[in-house]
Amino acid sequence: MRILGLDVGSKTVGVAVSDPLGWTAQGVEIIPIDEAQKEFGLERLGAIIAAKKVQGVVLGLPKNMNNSEGPRAEASRAYAALVQEHFDLPTDFQDERLTTVEAERMLVEEADVSRKKRKQVIDKIAAEFILQNYLDRQGPLTK
Repeated sequence: MRILGLDVGSKTVGVAVSDPLGWTAQGVEIIPIDEAQKEFGLERLGAIIAAKKVQGVVLGLPKNMNNSEGPRAEASRAYAALVQEHFDLPTDFQDERLTTVEAERMLVEEADVSRKKRKQVIDKIAAEFILQNYLDRQGPLTK
């Protein structure tokens, strides 16, 4: 069962997908969106879902360090509702606190990637971390 991992921002959605057995996450791409203009990249997301034969979606839930939820968490929940409405797939959430920080640190320390190049891949790598953390914690998503 392939699961999609999403790192939802106001301008981009990082996308990762699991292997068919649901053990590992691989980054796919970054979908440009414009939350303010209500452009959510659902057409491109649908193409990825179809091509990868996705059966569930895990979205990062950006909680505050005190475990409360703010406006970005509400935006992630709203995006999950759009995914459920458009694609009829089960969704779940994974706490994404510090995943972007982890991804940035990995790119700086291990890959020695320039700031400009980091910006081009950071959301995809954050989506990988979100999905991998979910897979490690929970295992395959079921409807």
